[in-house]
Amino acid sequence: MNPEMLQRLVSREMPYGKYKGRAIADLPGHYLAWFARQGFPPGEIGQLLALMHELDHNGLAGLLEPLRRARENP
Repeated sequence: MNPEMLQRLVSREMPYGKYKGRAIADLPGHYLAWFARQGFPPGEIGQLLALMHELDHNGLAGLLEPLRRARENP
């Protein structure tokens, strides 16, 4: 797992859809699961959604907390 990709989960915003403007790391699990069933979009956004789905599905989303805090308190 690339640490830079983890950083992007907390900094990159969803570019479209119901949760447009929300950080990828803050997307609800049911939305990520929907993408997993329907197919992730191509490119980086799809990679980030797939990674966040894996973290959420396996109960590992808490790994992003230090990155969130560092982003909030530079």
